Amino acid sequence: MELLAVEAAGRGMVVRAAEEPGPVVGPAHWYGGPVAGAQLAGRLGFALLEPTDGWLAELPREFTGREVRSATVADAWALDRPTFVKPPRDKSFPADVYADGSRLPAGLDPATPVLLSEVVTFAAEYRLFLLDGRIAAASRYAVFGRLDPRPLGTDGADHADRTTGAEITEFVERLVAAAGHTLPSAVVLDVGQLLDPYRPGHRWAVVEANMAWFSHSYAADPARVLDVVLRAAGPRERVRPADLPFVRH
Repeated sequence: MELLAVEAAGRGMVVRAAEEPGPVVGPAHWYGGPVAGAQLAGRLGFALLEPTDGWLAELPREFTGREVRSATVADAWALDRPTFVKPPRDKSFPADVYADGSRLPAGLDPATPVLLSEVVTFAAEYRLFLLDGRIAAASRYAVFGRLDPRPLGTDGADHADRTTGAEITEFVERLVAAAGHTLPSAVVLDVGQLLDPYRPGHRWAVVEANMAWFSHSYAADPARVLDVVLRAAGPRERVRPADLPFVRH
């Protein structure tokens, strides 16, 4: 967040913490949590763009590489096998692999939406900030589930990075061609190298989609990340018609 704040200040924007008193002058944007963002959106006049709760479950398997379905906490409690369980839009409980439904917290609302996913192994995971269906900024963030940020570009000197960047770009272009209309114009897409014991090599798959205004940039270019965040959480009157279905209410 600090790097984005420095970049915003360098553009002449006033950067303030949500709890700071005083009037806000000029168009407001947001970078932070969904609860505070939703509370301030009406008063400050910004709109928060986000993917729909069931987006990942509705993607064709060629892009997810695994079975993913929308369900509720009540469904998750009934699980009898290891499953990756994730709240789609908040952090009401940790997204993780649960051995069975009894391992989930007991105090949750049974009607809370969740995503249930087949357990798979991602060799490496990358965060992509998309703007109008194109990769504006990118960073690796994990290797075999462990935090390991590293910048990613298609024009660097490292051959492996160029190859990886080109593969990711090709995958995203196919995804956008097939399902770009199901995402807001400014969004975060996490993708990974999916290891399959029954298939040689690796293939690319979507890990998840997230709100750009509540996503860590890791080692991505903060200037390009900020471009995406400003679109994803900017003045309500500037929201494009195609983005209206993705405004958080």
